[in-house]
Amino acid sequence: MTTEAEQPDVFDPFRQFFSLQRDVLVLSLAMFAFSLGFQMTTRFLPDYLVYLGATGFVVGLFATLGNVIGAVFPYYGGVISDRVGSRYALTAFGLLSTIGFGIWLAGAFVPPVDLGVFVLEPWIWVFVGLLFAQGWKSFGIGATYAIVKQSVPPERLARGFASTETFRRTAFLLAPLIVAVLVADDLMPGFLFVLAIAVVFGLIGTLTQHFLYDASADSLGKEFEGIRRIVDDVRAMPDPLRPLLVADTFVRFANGMVYVFFILVITQVMGIGLTLSLPVVGTIELSPAAFFGVLLGTEMLVALLTMAPTAKLAEYTGLKTVVGLGFFVYAVFPVLLIFAPESVPVLVALFAFSGLRFAGLPAHKALVVGPAKQDAGGRVTGSYYFLRNLIVIPSGALGGILWEFASPELSFAVASTIGMVGVAYFVLFGEEFDAYQ
Repeated sequence: MTTEAEQPDVFDPFRQFFSLQRDVLVLSLAMFAFSLGFQMTTRFLPDYLVYLGATGFVVGLFATLGNVIGAVFPYYGGVISDRVGSRYALTAFGLLSTIGFGIWLAGAFVPPVDLGVFVLEPWIWVFVGLLFAQGWKSFGIGATYAIVKQSVPPERLARGFASTETFRRTAFLLAPLIVAVLVADDLMPGFLFVLAIAVVFGLIGTLTQHFLYDASADSLGKEFEGIRRIVDDVRAMPDPLRPLLVADTFVRFANGMVYVFFILVITQVMGIGLTLSLPVVGTIELSPAAFFGVLLGTEMLVALLTMAPTAKLAEYTGLKTVVGLGFFVYAVFPVLLIFAPESVPVLVALFAFSGLRFAGLPAHKALVVGPAKQDAGGRVTGSYYFLRNLIVIPSGALGGILWEFASPELSFAVASTIGMVGVAYFVLFGEEFDAYQ
């Protein structure tokens, strides 16, 4: 158990990185490279899909495919890493992600293909690329949780997760700002440069972790025991997690309905850009896509500034209060965004408010893994997210149907209503982790 003097704080990952400890350096470089690649691309892909000819319904289907991958990949990714060892799993998943970024880039240069029965539109390659690009993210989500749980005293879990989240989300802050510069005039052709940069980051992350990662401590697990093992793990989930899982599923389903459409609200519905007058530089005109990058940067800046203090606050107020705040922000943001006036200051304030949902993530993770036995954190986490993500799968398609065939306003209003059901359920039935009582 970590002593008081060794308690993690928000700057721990950066101290470890600059001290050039081998394992920390390798994993930090890989995490940072892939996080940049993902965040520079995924939040802007809906607009890219529309550019390639996709409808709102297709964008919703894209979100649903992402949900399928999010439900299936983490569990089986852990199984693969257990079988072949972390080094080869990291390399394989990293290479898949890099190939995915490349497929996204190639999609802009592939013309429609007439197959007689139907036409293979260029946007289909964005779907294909997603199957590959999510590869690295599938590695070790349960193992990550378990490692933090084993390294941090129970009453400090939220701070432990705040430390790891802060390092990873620093890349989340930089990525949209890089995109904003490259798509300042319009989404294309700047986004093609973004995709090319993502390929480079993917290669750097893959090569770094393959040649520098120390695999001497890797251990190989047993063969996968089939779907029965998943069912057994779900049944064995600690009772305090069940209300959290129900509430979290409502909130995530709501978010899944509209998440991919946030950029389209800015670029298609509002069509609002940003004009900046800077000394020496002069007046800068930013396209709606670039403005969306600025909004994402604002959101993540607030998240980074509030994550560690909120995790510390949880030690006094309890995890439930902080997690509930995060759920509330998730739930109300869609309806606030879709009915917001076309005002730059208002939108900046809204996305700053949205950043508070990330502030609750460390506490949420602590509440997930906290009730698990010391040696079962990975399995509990894997079961929790597998079940939650499985139920959330249709959310993107539902959001796309409402967006395309009803109205964006109805889609976002329904999403917020579903989210608030989750918030109310958590307030009434959510339980506190013993170490924070």
